[in-house]
Amino acid sequence: MNKNIAVAGTGYVGLSLAVLLSQNNHVTAVDILPEKVDMINRRKSPIQDDYIEKYLAEKELDLTATTDGRSAYKSADFVIIAAPTNYDSSRNYFDTSAVESVIEEVLEVNPNAVMIIKSTIPVGYTASVRKKYHTDNILFSPEFLRESKALYDNLYPSRIIVSTDKNNEMLKQRSRDFAELLQEGAIKKDIDILFMGFTEAEAVKLFANTYLALRVAFFNELDTYAEIKELNAEDIINGVCLDPRIGSHYNNPSFGYGGYCLPKDTKQLQANFEGMPQVMVSAVVKANDVRKQFVADEVLRMAGYYREDYVVNKDADITIGIYRLTMKSDSDNFRSSSIQGVMANISRVGVPIVIYEPTLRKEQGFLEYPVMDDLEEFKKKSAVIIANRYDSCLDDVKDKVYTRDLYFRD
Repeated sequence: MNKNIAVAGTGYVGLSLAVLLSQNNHVTAVDILPEKVDMINRRKSPIQDDYIEKYLAEKELDLTATTDGRSAYKSADFVIIAAPTNYDSSRNYFDTSAVESVIEEVLEVNPNAVMIIKSTIPVGYTASVRKKYHTDNILFSPEFLRESKALYDNLYPSRIIVSTDKNNEMLKQRSRDFAELLQEGAIKKDIDILFMGFTEAEAVKLFANTYLALRVAFFNELDTYAEIKELNAEDIINGVCLDPRIGSHYNNPSFGYGGYCLPKDTKQLQANFEGMPQVMVSAVVKANDVRKQFVADEVLRMAGYYREDYVVNKDADITIGIYRLTMKSDSDNFRSSSIQGVMANISRVGVPIVIYEPTLRKEQGFLEYPVMDDLEEFKKKSAVIIANRYDSCLDDVKDKVYTRDLYFRD
């Protein structure tokens, strides 16, 4: 079933889908950044993902990239929309303008194309844009991908979910067609495939990610308790997680949840609950903020800024070092990373910060913070080094590293 497919957006979601589907279909990836388009056409990945890099370099893919969305959409059977939807805290809502820009362009040049929204969107959004643009040809299909493992998660999906209109036979068939395309590109067999209403599919995404955020927050609070009580967090976590009902995933303490999805999805679900009884979703959001403040206070105490009982030591002459902004050791993404919340809390009391982040140029800086490119100088300059995920290159200054990474603990 060879199809002509356009993919709008080449982040983790868009590029992984473009690579997956181009094994058996003609795929055109669309992005506004010429440098990303050029890299994809040279079979180089603009994002860090081992499977994407391998497939681009080694597989026979019918994949091209362009900045010309109109030409890509004009002949497409399916247009996958994987445009960014950042959370707008001032509106308490996802910024869906990039999604709607693609919808408008597709409707101008190819109103018969079926659009599949893969971007994270608020509950009720698909129904609202179908009504707004007077078209039935918009579906939603949630993605459940991890950064740096996006293509792997498409090759071995936990499930495939595609929304549909059960009263529209044509749309039901197109939903089945799209699910089959995803299944055809996967390596895993016997994949659970679910078809449901638009709004139910949107709710699946937000509730699933909020549950994952809840797990992160839970084990971080367990770790906070252990640190304050001077207990071995690893022993407690291992004892808890050997219960098969709990399991051993999402249990490595961190400075909080962050990244592309969890922060904005939890806040969006909280907003969707407005006027309805709920406690847990708001508690998950608050727990993340509390954890980042706790980590900042512990780092300042370790650096000598706080004396006993958190009395400020005004004579302290310290600089706090941030080892990597990324969420994970195998990632190049630091959007909404939890360390940034810790940094903000430290900056609030006037303590200087310096960052070691090899993916940034020294002259770039990051926000108002200086960036160093010499690791040894960074180690010397930093009174305390904060590492959300530990690295062996810090072994020689281990005594001044603050981390809650289980794999670092003695």
